[in-house]
Amino acid sequence: MNLIQHPELLDRLAAAHALGTLRGGARRRFEAMAREQAPVRAAALVWQSRVASMNELQTAQQPAPAVWTRIENLVQGESQQQAMAAARAQATKPQASGWLRSLALWRGATAAGALATVFALVTAVGLRDNLGAQINELQAKLSATPQIEYVAVLNDDQASASMLVTFDPKNGKLTLQRVGGFQEASDKSLQLWALPPSGGPRSLGVLTQERLLQLAAGEADVREVPALAVSLEPKGGVPSERGPTGPVLFKGALIQKMI
Repeated sequence: MNLIQHPELLDRLAAAHALGTLRGGARRRFEAMAREQAPVRAAALVWQSRVASMNELQTAQQPAPAVWTRIENLVQGESQQQAMAAARAQATKPQASGWLRSLALWRGATAAGALATVFALVTAVGLRDNLGAQINELQAKLSATPQIEYVAVLNDDQASASMLVTFDPKNGKLTLQRVGGFQEASDKSLQLWALPPSGGPRSLGVLTQERLLQLAAGEADVREVPALAVSLEPKGGVPSERGPTGPVLFKGALIQKMI
C-alpha cells in the first residue's frame, strides 16, 4: 500500500510509531518506508517531536500516598495467596488423626484468599482510576498541540535528515528541530531561507544554537514555497535581499499536509 495516497492512515501509523504501540513486523515495515520516502519520514518526525515536546513540558511529580498504599496492599494480597496455596497443599496430605487440624487450616486459607481478593479488587479499582486520569491528561495535551500544516525534512549532501521544520498557521510559528549532529562554530550562524518558484531566496530568520527553537512567520511566507534551505553565514546572519552568502548545508521540500 502506498501510504502517501492514504494520509489519514499515514498519520495514525506515525502516531503509533512515536507512542511505541506499533510493534513487530508492522513497525519494521514502517521504518523501512520512512527511510525511503520523505513524506513518511516527515510524518514520523512530526509525531516524535510532539511526544518529545510533551516529555519536556511534563514536570516531575511525587506519587500520592495512596499509590504506595495500593502497592503495599497488592504485595500483601500476593503473599496471602501464596500462604493459601501452601495451606491447601498441606491439607491434601493424608493424616490418620489430624483431620480436624486440616479443616482448620483449610478454613484459614479460605479466609486469607477472600482477604486477598478484596485487596486485589481495591488495588485494581485504584489503578483504573489513576490510568483514566492519565489518559484524560494526555488527551488534553494532545488537544493543545499546535496545528501543523506544513512540514519539511531538510537533508545534508549525504541525504541524511538534519533538521525538521514545521509551520503552525494558528500561532504563526515555524518550529525547527535539529535531528542531526551538525553544530556551527561560535562565530557563525545558520540562516533559514524560503526558495520560491520565482525570484531569489527570502530569509525566514537566523537560528540560535538550540536544538529546538521557534521563529515567527506568516502563512504568506511559506504558501506555495516548494523548498526550504539552511545556509552557514557570519554571526547574526545576512540581510534577506543579499541572499545566502555562505554554503547551503541543508535543503528539502516543503510539504503541505492534507489532513
